[in-house]
Formats: sequence, C-alpha cells, structure tokens
Amino acid sequence: MNNQIMKKILLFVVAFGILGSLWFFYALAPVDSSNTKNIPVTIEQGSSLSAIAAKLSDAELIRSVSAFKIYARFTGAAGKLQAGVFGLNPAQSVQEITDTIVSGKSQELNVTIPEGLTVAEIDRLMASKGLGKEGDILDCAFNCDFSTFEFLPPKAAGTREQGIGSRLEGYLFPDTYAVSPTDYVPKFFLERMLGNFRKRIVTQYAAEAKREGMTFGGFVTMASLVEAESRHAEERAIIAGILWKRLQNRVVLGVDATTRYELGKKTEPLTKTDVETVSPYNTRRTQGLPPSPIGNAGESSFLAALRPKDSSYWYYLHDPKGIIHYAVTNDEHNANRAKYLR
Repeated sequence: MNNQIMKKILLFVVAFGILGSLWFFYALAPVDSSNTKNIPVTIEQGSSLSAIAAKLSDAELIRSVSAFKIYARFTGAAGKLQAGVFGLNPAQSVQEITDTIVSGKSQELNVTIPEGLTVAEIDRLMASKGLGKEGDILDCAFNCDFSTFEFLPPKAAGTREQGIGSRLEGYLFPDTYAVSPTDYVPKFFLERMLGNFRKRIVTQYAAEAKREGMTFGGFVTMASLVEAESRHAEERAIIAGILWKRLQNRVVLGVDATTRYELGKKTEPLTKTDVETVSPYNTRRTQGLPPSPIGNAGESSFLAALRPKDSSYWYYLHDPKGIIHYAVTNDEHNANRAKYLR
C-alpha cells in the first residue's frame, strides 16, 4: 500500500473521530435550553436501559437513544437508574437527566390548573401528568374530610356516582402548583388549592359580597357561570350583570353550560331532550342558580360577579368566531340566533 493511500486512510480515521466526537457531544446537550417546563416521565421497576432511553426520546428529552445508552454505560450509570416518576425538562443535558434518575429523587412538576376546569377535569389532568390515577381527586373531593375549610358548603349537591356537585366544586383556585411526584397525595393537593382559594377569594372578597347582599355560595356559583359563559375579559362584567338581573327578576338564566356540566357534555351539541329535561341544573327550565358551581373560576370572574356592569341587555350569544352579540328583547335575540348561528 503506497504512502498516498495510507495518508488518505489516516485522514479519514481522524476526520471520522472528530466528527464522531462532535456528534456525541451534540447529542449529550439539552434538546432545548430555553424550555424548562417539566415533563413527567414514569420509569417502571425493572425497565431496561433501552426502554428508558426510548421513553426519554419519545418525550423529546434527549437527542439520541444511542448517545444516552453510550453515556450511561460509559459512566456506570446504566445499572443505577431508579424507578419512579421524574419531572424532567428539555433544558437538561443527558448528564443532568441521568443524574436525576440515578438519584431516585424526582424533581417537582409545575402543574397548571386552567380557569374553568371542573373537579372531574382536574382529576383527569392530574392523572395525565402521572400524579396518581384517574378517580383519586374525584373520590377525595366527595369522601375526604375538609372540615377545616369553613367556607365550603355543608354538603355535596351531587354524588360520586354522578361525578358532579362535590363540596369542592368552585372552591379550588386555578393556578400553577409545584408538585413532587414522589410526595403527591390527592388530599394534600386539594388542601393547597383550597388554601389558595381562601387567600385569593375568601379573604379579599367575601365581606364585600356579603355587603352586596350575596350569599357566599351564590357568589361562587355566579362566578363559575360567568367563567363558563365568557370568551373575553371585557365580556365578564356585562354577562354577570345580565345574569344577576335575570335572577333578581325571576327570569330563567338560560345558561346551557349548567346542563353541559350535569351531562358531562363539554362541547358536544345538546339535544332537544337535554334542554327540555327538567333538572335543577337545567337553567332553561328551572329558575334560580344551579345547586352548585359548575367549575372553578378565576379571580377575574369573581370580580365580575361581585361588580357586575349594568346594561339594557337581557340576552347574549357567541357566534362561531367567539364574538359576543347582545340583545335587549327576545325578538332581537332570536334575530341574532338566525343571523350568527345558522
């Protein structure tokens, strides 16, 4: 073999080594240094290195399955990876992810509870994050002792079998909560939400609501209706004004969201039977507020319910684009229905 060929082979080996090293270090770097949002990853007892690498790859937490496996074997971490639920994020390097799993100590997850969710929806959300199993939150909402929270209603408006009307419905404050998967207990988490509600709503607004002649339960229920019926912040006070006016004049509220809550129909079309069935939650057919809040409202909806805006309107609807249309008379409302809901 002549010198020229030897030189070419040597250059290829050197180049391959350099490129391989660059690829390897690139593969060990964070997938997205700007994304620190934790993702729950459950590693089952007895999981193989390949299974763990595949799970991390599926969650888009590592760039390369092969690089992760090489790193774990080279550093001796392969045989030390622990089972558990871990909060990992794309801003972590392979070293940081591996160290977390080896330590067996899960990081806290930042769990955001959006405004308007029901207890049943919070239950499903927590389970989807790997925090407990579906039904845990709902069971506790109906069966756990929350007697230290004096602002709660004395009894549930529904049953666990129905999945609606727990004592906690409407009293869980939507917010972002840091949760440790290894220390997660449904009752303790619900107590944190109730404590936040006490701080953000009860302490600030209960006395004012009483001065305005509202019962606290009615105030919370109205806030949940405003939350469900509003699409934009500027609508809330006007909608609250319309609903309070209808309530005070013994006109049915006509809020389909209450029927949707009872039937669990979040977005599906309501049938003729749905809207004609006489039920305490069917506010087309039954006067007054429903027996319980229909979701957990945010602070802006409480403010709207507390400080409604007077108007000449008695009706409103949202078109398919989410734009609200008000009406003074039923004829005007029907004209809006014909025009915007065709």
